[in-house]
This record gives sequence, structure tokens and C-alpha cells, in this order.
Amino acid sequence: MITEGQVMDIAREALYLVIKVSAPLLLISLVIGLIISIFQTVTSIQEQTLTFVPKIIAVFLGMMLVGGWILENIVSFMTELWSNFGLYLR
Repeated sequence: MITEGQVMDIAREALYLVIKVSAPLLLISLVIGLIISIFQTVTSIQEQTLTFVPKIIAVFLGMMLVGGWILENIVSFMTELWSNFGLYLR
């Protein structure tokens, strides 16, 4: 039988994985947003939609670059969970 501590460990590992695999794309979005904000401040252009298209393109390109790494981490985590499935049922 799975204990409360094991459930907490799995949840902790899952949350850490989510943070780890989302960090590169969030950082890309943050940097592009900062660059666009500085550009808008310097040029006095206050178009709200100007930030979305570059962010979407940058995140898409980032996903192409780090997508394999993200998938590898998620698959590794799921493989570990499934390989220990028998231990959880005892």
C-alpha cells in the first residue's frame, strides 16, 4: 500500500519537473517581453498587441530547440512511476 509520504514525494517530484521543464520557455518569453517593453518605451509606441506575436514566435522556436529535452524529462519521470507501480499497490 502506498503511504502518504510516498504520495508527497511523487507530488514533489512532479512539481519540480513542471518547474524544470517550463523554465526555459518562460525565460524566453520573459526576455522577449522585456526587450519589446524597452522598445515600446524608447519609441513611445503603446500598442498592446505588439508583444504577443514576437513572444509566440520566440516560444515556438524555443519549443523546437528544447522540446526534445522536455519530452525526455517527462518520459523519464513517467517511466520511473510506471516501473515502481507494483510497489505502490502492495
